[in-house]
Amino acid sequence: MDQEIKHLGKLSGKTLVFGGVYSNLQALEALKQVAEKEHIPPENCICTGDIVGYCAQPEETVQLLKLWGVHSIVGNVEIQLRENAADCGCDFREGSRCDGFSQLWYPYAQSKLSENSLDFLKTIPNHITFEYAKKRVTVVHGSYFNVSEFIFKSTDWAIKEPNFKATKSNVIIGGHCGLPFNHQEKKKLWLNAGVIGMPANDGNPTVWYVILDDSNNSFNFTHKTLAYNYKLASKLMQNGLLPEEYSRTIVTGIWDNTEILPPIETGLQGFGIQL
Repeated sequence: MDQEIKHLGKLSGKTLVFGGVYSNLQALEALKQVAEKEHIPPENCICTGDIVGYCAQPEETVQLLKLWGVHSIVGNVEIQLRENAADCGCDFREGSRCDGFSQLWYPYAQSKLSENSLDFLKTIPNHITFEYAKKRVTVVHGSYFNVSEFIFKSTDWAIKEPNFKATKSNVIIGGHCGLPFNHQEKKKLWLNAGVIGMPANDGNPTVWYVILDDSNNSFNFTHKTLAYNYKLASKLMQNGLLPEEYSRTIVTGIWDNTEILPPIETGLQGFGIQL
């Protein structure tokens, strides 16, 4: 298989899009139950990367994703883990709080992953393309050009636009930034499902995903919230090895800091998600 890009051909019917599992097994289990309840088969489920991250169960999370059989691209975390790199590759500013926290959770994740899980991560492509409701869709982690680029709703369209041109796509599905959003301009759509492993800095412990629907032969998407056993996820993180601040965020829905956020998104902290 071409590591760079995986072509799925035409997809139809309800399709589940999610990202940023971040080693949060409880959230992944809850999402799998949603897919089963909605009768969405694994081949219609797509993960935007960062399967591994801040939470307590990296090995179990990778194994469940593998068992479920969904499509996924790599996030920067998977790339770094499978290359046995020294850090998470998030491009956090050196000396920042995020950088400090990553020096706790990333070695923890490295220490927990089996050879079997690392081998599985090596099979995951960088990008996915498919056709849905007559639109060409490309799934990227940060951007098509840089896996660690933070693209938000407020990010200028001039930064987003080259991604559509390079991939000849009508729709870009992105991940990485941790916040759900959609941005439509010039008949193009940038869609981010958000992440299931951490709340969206909105003051709620629920997390976010997207369901695509092609009924009436049109490209429809719905942002949805996911309730899961966040108390257990938070409790498991309080193991003396992971940042306590992240275990708190799981419960409060408020990020410890907004270092990565542009001014508009920073100002929305705790106010709920504006979609």
